[in-house]
Amino acid sequence: MKNIVEITYYIYFMDFFTKINIPAAGWQIDYNSRLAFFGSCFADNISAQFASRKFNVLANPFGTVYNPLSAAMQIKAIANGKIFGEADVFQDTRLGVSENGNEIRGLWHCWDTHGSLSAATREECIAKLNETTANAREFLQKADTVFITLGTAFVYFLRENGVAVSNCHRQNPNLFIRKMISVDHAAEALKSIVHDLLKIKCDRIGENRDLHIVFTVSPLRHLSDGAHENTLSKATLQLAIEKVIREIVTEPATTISYFPSYEIVMDELRDYRFYDDDMIHLSKTAEGYIFERMAETYCSEKTREDIRKVEKFMKMANHRIVDSQSPASREFAQKLAAQAAELEKEITGLKLNNEK
Repeated sequence: MKNIVEITYYIYFMDFFTKINIPAAGWQIDYNSRLAFFGSCFADNISAQFASRKFNVLANPFGTVYNPLSAAMQIKAIANGKIFGEADVFQDTRLGVSENGNEIRGLWHCWDTHGSLSAATREECIAKLNETTANAREFLQKADTVFITLGTAFVYFLRENGVAVSNCHRQNPNLFIRKMISVDHAAEALKSIVHDLLKIKCDRIGENRDLHIVFTVSPLRHLSDGAHENTLSKATLQLAIEKVIREIVTEPATTISYFPSYEIVMDELRDYRFYDDDMIHLSKTAEGYIFERMAETYCSEKTREDIRKVEKFMKMANHRIVDSQSPASREFAQKLAAQAAELEKEITGLKLNNEK
C-alpha cells in the first residue's frame, strides 16, 4: 500500500517531459509587424501559422531553401537589387511531349530558385525572377522581423565551377558535388545574411530601422543522409548560429537571436504522434504548438488575446457555404463583413480585406 501511495505521488507531481525555457524577447510582434521567413519547409509551415492568423507575412519568395549558402545567395540578390539575365537561367535539356504529341524542350530554370519560378520561355523565367526580387526587396525594406530557418549543412555544388545551388531541378546527379560544409563556412554565410538584411533596411530613408533577425534550426530530420550525419549537420548549423550571435555587434535597434524550434521537438515533443505519416515532417499539432511557443516569446498578452479573437473569426469565415444565394447565406455574409470591420477597428494593423 505504501508503494502505491508513493507511486501515485510521484506520477502526480513529476513532470514527464522537459519544457524548454524560452525567455520573453525584449521586442514584440503584433499586427503592425511585417514578418519575413526564409529557409526550409519548416519556415513555410511556421509562416503559414502566422499568415492564417492574418499577420503580414513574406515567405520564401525564391522558394524553399535548406542550406546557409543558398539562403545567403538569395538574400544577397535581394539586397543588391540584382537584375537577372540570360546568364542566370538554363533550359532543361530533357525532351518532353506537348499536348499535341510533339517533342518539346523542357522548362527554363534558375539554380538559385524553386521550380515555381521556372517557365516555358527564357524571357518569362527572367521576368519572374526580377519581379520576385523587386517585390521581396520592397517588403524587406519595411520588415521588422526576419526568421531564418536552416535545415541542413549539406550543400550541392555545381561540379563545373564549384558554385552552390539551391535547387537541382532534377538534373543529372553527375553535375553536382554534395558535401557538408564546416561551421566556419556556414557562419560566414549567416554573417552575410545579417549584413545584407541591414543593408536593405539602411537603403530605406526615413523608415523604421528596427530589425530583429531570428535564426532557428528545422526539427525535420534529413534521414536520407543517415541518422548520424543528420545529427552532425544539425550540430554544424547550431554552432554556426552561436558563432554569429557571439561575434556580430549591432546597433541597439537590431537584435540577432536564436529560437529553439529544434530543441522543442527533441525534448518537449519527443513522440512519434507529433510527426506526420512519413515520420519526418511534423504534424499540424506540433506546428501549432511551436507557433504557440513563439507567440509566448514574441507577443504581448494583448496580442495573444488578439490572436485568439482572429482565430475564432477565421474559423467562422472558413465555414463552408453550400448555397451562396440563399437568404441564410446572405445574412451570414453580412454578419461576417460586420464582424471583420469591427475586428479591424479593435486590432490596430489587422487587415481582413479578403474576408470582407
